[in-house]
Amino acid sequence: MADVVTFAIGLAGLLIGGHFVVGGASTVGARFGLTPTVIGLTIVAAGTSAPELAVVFQAIAADDTELAVGSIIGSNIANVLLVLGFAAAYGKIRVTSRVVRVDVPIMIGASVALLVMSLDGKVSRGDGVLLLAALVTFIAWTLRASSSDARAGENAGRQAESTSDRPTSRTLVKALVGFVLGAALLAVAAGFVVSGAEGIATSLGVPELIIGLTIVALGTSAPEIVTSVIAVLRGDRELAVGNAIGSNIFNILLVLGVTGMLSPAGISLSDDAVALDLPIMVAAAVACLPIIFWDNTLDRWEGFVFLAYYGAYLVFLVLDATGHRAADPFAFVMLSFVAPLTVITAGVVIFRTRAAAT
Repeated sequence: MADVVTFAIGLAGLLIGGHFVVGGASTVGARFGLTPTVIGLTIVAAGTSAPELAVVFQAIAADDTELAVGSIIGSNIANVLLVLGFAAAYGKIRVTSRVVRVDVPIMIGASVALLVMSLDGKVSRGDGVLLLAALVTFIAWTLRASSSDARAGENAGRQAESTSDRPTSRTLVKALVGFVLGAALLAVAAGFVVSGAEGIATSLGVPELIIGLTIVALGTSAPEIVTSVIAVLRGDRELAVGNAIGSNIFNILLVLGVTGMLSPAGISLSDDAVALDLPIMVAAAVACLPIIFWDNTLDRWEGFVFLAYYGAYLVFLVLDATGHRAADPFAFVMLSFVAPLTVITAGVVIFRTRAAAT
């Protein structure tokens, strides 16, 4: 019971800290006239990735790398299937061409790169340096492209409208203070989350990788979920999509990059993570591209499909962790029938929609 209370306190701290971090980051971005997509992809994504970074640092300090890696993989899977699924299920989301042409492919590339780097069973210091270098390039290119667009007048209307709404210097200071306090709270709360998760894993006899993939991953994904849902409710859907995709990019390039570089022996990965969980993370990332590519939208039915797949993934984790005999047949049915049938159905629907439009 004490472990559950500890975990709950930590989760509450992550939620509160994440709120301050995201709010402060969004205000700073608005102060400098960044578009919602760029704010979601960079500042908000970095803010909502802070819980993952804090949890991973705490887990590595406790020499518990399975929990650390599991939380990142599980969080990235949740960001695509759960966060985007919730957002799209609420209503159709129009995705900018930049997200389709640049950001989703970068997310896929980062996911594939992590899988390749992990084939030797760890993320080494050299791998961490490469990931961080890729992050710096991504941020620099994104900000430069945004600045070029603004100068070219592509966002002139939006920039002109937002100029009068930009926060004052006093508001900016408050936002920075909130950001710092939120980050500090995240670091403290992460210790409670890791401690509680370890206790729950021990008492239930569940492998820590599974705890990281589910409970900790959902806890650290809470800021992304809350931020994206609020953004959709406010009609700012570009921010919702940018937040989910950008957070996945930051989780890999920043969180694993920093921790891999600072960890003397690198970050070890279990055989199960390399053989199953990382490929599922890559598959979830790849699934975004064809669905969005055809019409630059995420429809409601596609959101429900994402949610259904996430539910199936959790069911499989529970069956596999408990050694249930239905785990292998369940995985076989999902991979051999359900997933291909979904792809075929999506293709038929998209083809008929485009045919009817012409």
